Amino acid sequence: MLSTIMPLPARRRGRVIGASIDALDWDEALTKLLHWGAQHESRSVFICNAHSVVTARRDPAFSAALARADMATPDGMPVAWMLRWQGFSAQQRINGPDLMWRYCQRAEAEGHSLYLYGASGDTLQALVAVLRRHFPRLAIAGWYSPPFRPLSPVEDQEVIERINASGANALFVGLGCPKQELWMDEHRGRINAVMIGVGAAFDYHAGSVRRAPLWMQRHGLEWLHRLCSEPRRLWRRYLVTNTLFLFHALRQLLGRKD
Repeated sequence: MLSTIMPLPARRRGRVIGASIDALDWDEALTKLLHWGAQHESRSVFICNAHSVVTARRDPAFSAALARADMATPDGMPVAWMLRWQGFSAQQRINGPDLMWRYCQRAEAEGHSLYLYGASGDTLQALVAVLRRHFPRLAIAGWYSPPFRPLSPVEDQEVIERINASGANALFVGLGCPKQELWMDEHRGRINAVMIGVGAAFDYHAGSVRRAPLWMQRHGLEWLHRLCSEPRRLWRRYLVTNTLFLFHALRQLLGRKD
């Protein structure tokens, strides 16, 4: 398989309001994921939007987990724009839903298997049905919907053993930020697969949440679509997050140091 024999692209990173974010294209991202998965390397991959980098400034535990991540892609367009300003002029937005979909396409062709962790049982059932319809030869090694409460050490170990026994090359984690990133960081070195935190991708692909139109995604307005879809739940998050991101981004662009 190509993913196991081709040399990996060198890692290039920029800083977005203090967070280290990878500058890479779709092919580089997928090549690394497939390579790590083929070797069953325990890796953590963060998909970082404005909310993620603002959280990293405010939460030391999340910041440390992000610093240890093996890949941190620029999800939101504002994050990608900040990397372009730093000289990575062709930087694309590498977002969770599209990364998951493109990985499934490549995994089906290369014979890799995946495991799904997160979301509700109904969402996972719908998601598996969608994936099997679009990728009939894709190996889905298993899925698990964790309870809303923290798992006991015994339960957690059972989940780890179940995932490892499945032989999955990749583990997609849909717990939302920052929970999924902290979970992946905690399980790095214990799960024998590349772990990819994809946030709301499970809901989008399962059809339980409608995704923003392409023109909104391309112009950095996907957050606005989500806010209009769930105003009561998200208004405070986006008001605070976007204001703080804009403030710190302007300081960075003006060469100010915190």
